[in-house]
Amino acid sequence: MDQIPSSTRRTQTLGLFGFGAFGKLVARELAAHFEITVCDPAYVGAVLDDGRALPMRELDETARCDVVVLAVPVARLAQLCERIAPHLRSGALVLDVGSVKISPMQIMADHLPETVHILGTHPLFGPQSAQTGIRNCKIALCPLRGSRTGVVTKFLRLLGLEVILTTPEAHDRDAAMVQGLTHLIAKVLNDFGPLPDQMTTVSFDLLREAIGMVKDDPPTVLHAIETANPFSADVRDAFFKKADVLRSQFEVR
Repeated sequence: MDQIPSSTRRTQTLGLFGFGAFGKLVARELAAHFEITVCDPAYVGAVLDDGRALPMRELDETARCDVVVLAVPVARLAQLCERIAPHLRSGALVLDVGSVKISPMQIMADHLPETVHILGTHPLFGPQSAQTGIRNCKIALCPLRGSRTGVVTKFLRLLGLEVILTTPEAHDRDAAMVQGLTHLIAKVLNDFGPLPDQMTTVSFDLLREAIGMVKDDPPTVLHAIETANPFSADVRDAFFKKADVLRSQFEVR
């Protein structure tokens, strides 16, 4: 992610920590642009759906890449940052991809060396919503340290993404409703069991589609959205209060 003409520059290396569903999506979309190395003790191999195999290496070697992407649950971020900090190259770019930003940004500021560029990101899409590609999807960027924001923004736009520059607080305030309520409602409706699939309305079909995009997310995603975001509790409380008001209007007296 530099500004050297492509004809004269080497392929930059990217160290990917985490090869879960979203880490695999990151690798799929960036494999054509970077020489990717994966580190994830939970996997014995890193193979994309099209059969491409990516090299898996130890933590120290993966951390020495030009770009380091932290695709791990928020609960594991502090420990990972502490472990990779001694191995990061001066001038490296470190990004997280978490669904919340205030806490991860503070963790990276506290544990990563002053010599690296740090940029918080939140891709506003996932494996389900980006099955056919990421073009026209959105991504939020929260600059923290260094001078790479402009270069990264340009690169992401070339990938077809809509880039939203924001602050961690502004991001988490919006995400508390945008994601917090979406995942909460999806979880409740999904727990009803099989939903009707024949006698449906357009609005219900859209609702089922929305549920389908998030219902297979790992529990760590829901936990981060609902507990790591400091604004989620207030949004949930307001939602349930308004629901109780509606319920009281329909009670038979």
